[in-house]
Amino acid sequence: DQDLVYSGTYEMTDIFNAAGNEYQIGALLLSPTRTFLPLLHQIFSQTTDDIHGIIHCTGGAQSKVLKFVENVKIIKDNLLPPPPVFELIAQSSGASPEEMYKVFNMGTRLEIYGTSDKLSEIADIATALHIPNQIIGRVESSTQIKSIVEITVNGHTWQYD
Repeated sequence: DQDLVYSGTYEMTDIFNAAGNEYQIGALLLSPTRTFLPLLHQIFSQTTDDIHGIIHCTGGAQSKVLKFVENVKIIKDNLLPPPPVFELIAQSSGASPEEMYKVFNMGTRLEIYGTSDKLSEIADIATALHIPNQIIGRVESSTQIKSIVEITVNGHTWQYD
């Protein structure tokens, strides 16, 4: 059915304004994804004893880590700002921030869990490779049977279990 071939509020050639910048929607949607292989190669060339986990956040977004942990509370309260394409998706779909962070990685594509010293080393490597990075949160032990991820963005907090 031709009516279902395309649905949406924008054309690929439309201009989208975000944070005072103009973007062509097609360029936002089709821009290449940067690979983390150079970073991972350098990390795995060293000892990985102080790395507790690495999560690629596609296909599960900010709650994906829940598939790999037990009895912990993962607090993400210092996330990187999401790229403009996610503002476009939210505006076009009407999705809430809670839904957006559950469905999309929101710009945080790779999470590395480990000791503070190891994460500091990894941050130095990422910075040298011009990969934006920062500590986005922490892991706390929990007595709950189910683990949870708690996200705080712009003063709003929600949880996934």
